[in-house]
Amino acid sequence: MSFAEYFPVWDKLDKAQQKMLLDSVTERSAKAGTVLYTGGSDCLGLVVVKSGRLRAYSLSGEGREITLYRLFERDICLMTSSCMMHNLQFDVTVEVEKDAEFWVIPPAVYRTLTEQSLAAARYTNDLLATRLSDVMWLMEQIMWQSFDKRLAEFLLEESALENTTVLNLTHEKIANHLGTAREVVTRMLRYFQGEGMVRLARGTVELTDPQALARLADAEKPSK
Repeated sequence: MSFAEYFPVWDKLDKAQQKMLLDSVTERSAKAGTVLYTGGSDCLGLVVVKSGRLRAYSLSGEGREITLYRLFERDICLMTSSCMMHNLQFDVTVEVEKDAEFWVIPPAVYRTLTEQSLAAARYTNDLLATRLSDVMWLMEQIMWQSFDKRLAEFLLEESALENTTVLNLTHEKIANHLGTAREVVTRMLRYFQGEGMVRLARGTVELTDPQALARLADAEKPSK
């Protein structure tokens, strides 16, 4: 499929704006584990995901990670072009979580587009608001939801994403997603195993009672 089919406001652009995008956009691919963006002065451009999966996360001064959100097919990553937004600075890292293909629009070109097109400018503002909402929702979970519920919810989400109850996840990887220490994850997983909700093996977590995990995840969950 072509870039035009993946860009949400394509039909609202005039011919000159469409040509400007097609002349500048580049198609790329990257393997899982590739870091696309590290914040600071880095400015890759607007990323439009064609296939695969990307992960945006924040990194603490002590090296601890927490997943902010993920990007799937047809999603757009605005943070990789944050240099366009002079009053906003984001210490966000974006990496490829599953082998991905994507298009990149140079930041200068996209800035010009938003200056010329009201539809593109509105879409950009809506996209930024959505991502900030995602982060605020995450902060609410961290502050008000107990870790056992967060972990149960994460395992269920991973199971749905991978379409399997056997997850190839290390305790360290789970800790990186949830912004905590590996030891905390290990203790809680062992508790889950003792309750018959999971079975642990080296590098894997098997969900043996997804219904029990769902009940735990839904208990006193804050409304989104």
